[in-house]
Amino acid sequence: MRAILATSIAVTCTAALTLPLALPAGATAPERAATSTTGAARAPSAPAVPDGIPGSTRSLPLHPLRSSDRGAAPGAQGLAAYGVAPFSLVGVVWDDPAAALDGHVQVRTRPVGGTGWSGWQDIQAHDDDAPDPRSSEGRRSVRGSTAPLWVGASDAVELRVVPEHGGTGRAPARRALPAGMHLELVDPGEDSARIRAARTGGQASGAGSPEPPRGSGSLGSVGSALGSLLGVFRIPGVNTPARPRDDDDDPTANSPGTSRPGTSRPPTTARSHVGPRPAIVTRAGWGADERLRERKFAYTRTVKAAFIHHSATGNNYTCGQAPSVLRSIYRYHVKSSGWRDIGYNFLIDKCGTVYEGRAGGVTKPVKGAHTRGFNENTMGIAVLGAFENANPPSSAVSSVARLTAWKLGLYGMDPRTTTSLVSGGGNRFKKGTRARLHVISGHRDGFSTECPGDRLYGKLGSVRSSAARLQGR
Repeated sequence: MRAILATSIAVTCTAALTLPLALPAGATAPERAATSTTGAARAPSAPAVPDGIPGSTRSLPLHPLRSSDRGAAPGAQGLAAYGVAPFSLVGVVWDDPAAALDGHVQVRTRPVGGTGWSGWQDIQAHDDDAPDPRSSEGRRSVRGSTAPLWVGASDAVELRVVPEHGGTGRAPARRALPAGMHLELVDPGEDSARIRAARTGGQASGAGSPEPPRGSGSLGSVGSALGSLLGVFRIPGVNTPARPRDDDDDPTANSPGTSRPGTSRPPTTARSHVGPRPAIVTRAGWGADERLRERKFAYTRTVKAAFIHHSATGNNYTCGQAPSVLRSIYRYHVKSSGWRDIGYNFLIDKCGTVYEGRAGGVTKPVKGAHTRGFNENTMGIAVLGAFENANPPSSAVSSVARLTAWKLGLYGMDPRTTTSLVSGGGNRFKKGTRARLHVISGHRDGFSTECPGDRLYGKLGSVRSSAARLQGR
């Protein structure tokens, strides 16, 4: 019997050796080279860039609106651009990150191949997800920015920014808009076959139904079948995005110029209450171009709290588009706003799928840029969408509970309690202030903002209870 089993396994493994012949259509030579003859992934010596998804960012300067322009008002700025290269996400940036945009920002777009225009949509004027003042990230060429807005594939845009009234009196003057305002048009690039395979197999537990596989001969589907038979065949980022990546799994972690502090690992004690590790789609799984971000990683000492956000990018996306939304936010944070990487440590889409955000290892205390003044010793989790007036999907709320139960548990934190954090400087707590905050807090708890929206903020009590229950408390 053992001989028969051994023969069967040998035949199966022999079939696995032919897998490079059945790579998804469009796979490039680097993808082939990264797959060893045993079928297991081999870390490349340099950051891998997924095929077919380079993306682009176009920056257009705003100009004063004439009295005849739509939405014209004293001091208003805007532009109209037609027949531009396709884009899917928009935002506005300006020179001084300390300058506030006291105004009303609206945009409308025309879909690719269409003739009609969307209605006017508001862009959140204040992007309160940001690096701490005077932090190492703050010394980069950081710019002020609005929140980004997902508009879908478009090839024409019209924007208007109307300043608010300021001061007092019978006829208060309008506030001046910040200098150097530009409209950013972000194209996330097309999903590659590898990203589609990761999305197909990477739904978090409790998520919505995944899209059907693109062909039975894909590497992801064959690998999954062999994995089910042998229990050992795994391709991170393709058929096992559920396997979170530590620094040891990061192909760039040992590259020259990469910082790996000895304090970056979770504590080895006080870990009796750790929730189950959730499924997490890696950066490779959603197509992060690792050439964009700063090469080195930034770590803090521990993880004492989780700040919950909404991305404010709107709810007009499908779960299948989530990787494109992530790539757009990533490019906007790095190329437009000047941050070292995407600001959030994790992101969750409306179907409950969890994605790795800022690079450096999902188990590590990676320092993000999500809650101005409280990025030290915390993590940021963004639910893709806007939840001031819309209810967050239950699958997304459940994923927030699962993720916090696991990650906070690694650092011995009880989701039901509060913790002490020292402010790095913000509009709610002055620099050096010691604040007592929930271990699972909303962004507004640490910074005066509407984020994560009233409807999502109202769910945090149940998130704390669920996370504690998952930790066995």
